[in-house]
Amino acid sequence: MPTGRIFTTGQMAALARKRLPRAIFDFVEGGAGSETAVLRNRERFEQIALMPQALRDCSAAHSEITIFSRRYAAPFGIAPMGFANLVCPGTDLALARAAKACNIPYVLSTAATTSIETIAGVAQDNLWFQLYPGADEDIAAALMERALKAGVTTLVVTVDIPVPAKRVRDLTNGLAIPLRPSLRTVLDVGRHPAWLLRAALGERPGMANFVENKGSMSGLAHAEFVSRQLSCPGLDWKRIERIRKAWPHHLVIKGILNPQDALAAERIGADGLVVSNHGGRQLDSAPSSIEVLPAIREACGDRLTLILDSGVRTGDDIARGLASGADFVLLGRPFLFAVAALGLTRGPTEIIDVLRAEFLNTLIHLGCADPSELGSDHLWPRQGANR
Repeated sequence: MPTGRIFTTGQMAALARKRLPRAIFDFVEGGAGSETAVLRNRERFEQIALMPQALRDCSAAHSEITIFSRRYAAPFGIAPMGFANLVCPGTDLALARAAKACNIPYVLSTAATTSIETIAGVAQDNLWFQLYPGADEDIAAALMERALKAGVTTLVVTVDIPVPAKRVRDLTNGLAIPLRPSLRTVLDVGRHPAWLLRAALGERPGMANFVENKGSMSGLAHAEFVSRQLSCPGLDWKRIERIRKAWPHHLVIKGILNPQDALAAERIGADGLVVSNHGGRQLDSAPSSIEVLPAIREACGDRLTLILDSGVRTGDDIARGLASGADFVLLGRPFLFAVAALGLTRGPTEIIDVLRAEFLNTLIHLGCADPSELGSDHLWPRQGANR
């Protein structure tokens, strides 16, 4: 069980706010536009009430779950996050180590600050890889080949970034591509000497999976290259179908909110979906993931594995997601806040312990001994069957 004065992910986020320069904290916490979608994600979770069941034998209750032919210790994993090492050098590796030690999945982002090969040596068979298909199919194909050689068996293809989002906090702080930090940002960094020292002693954050593509490009040219590889307005289902044919293992499509898109993913042979609004970081007027999840479950039945992402913060939220139709859940921001608050060694494992303990507590209160028992009967008001 967690020890010390940190008991929740909310406390970790509050401590992270104090320890990180404002621009870095804003980069992690912020969303698109006026951040309506970020707020909606949390509001919709908090509106979901769970109905407990009394006098059920839960003496053998556990949090283990099987997904994509693999047994994990809990029904949640670490979502893909770009530039995680901005929080602290070594963050990617610390999260990967914790995922392996605690037996949950770690999804490495295309935009990670550590390479596929390096993370694979640490996370081993707990590693999933998230692919931004981008405008250049050859680069995407090379990334897939590297992931395959590294032993990855679950590929997560993100499709909800046709164009870069307008993230006002990052623009205000000058934390965009290319970097143009404001004077306020520079002065604020100076007020966080511990972070500054770690950043100075660590490797300079960059997109490690694109190093070989940079060549002699100027800063502006590289920024344009990165933008093309992280967004693609021409991406379509034919391209995803080609990826499906090229990838021999589990394929998951991330960034689906529309039930019609869920059916299209099924038609091209996807194994699963991540129901996600990108944490509110793309389309500010998009619905929350949790509110569209039941409709997507109804549309695809049990034919696809559904993973919920965006706005998950607590063990109760994980239970809410499973009861609403998800098979699994991903969390991103809370893991970065845990590193900022508690450090590379303690932070990642402690947040996993906190979330798993909270989830088990909720599971038992709901009268369940196994996560697979959660369903619409545990929602109040009662809703139609969704599993």
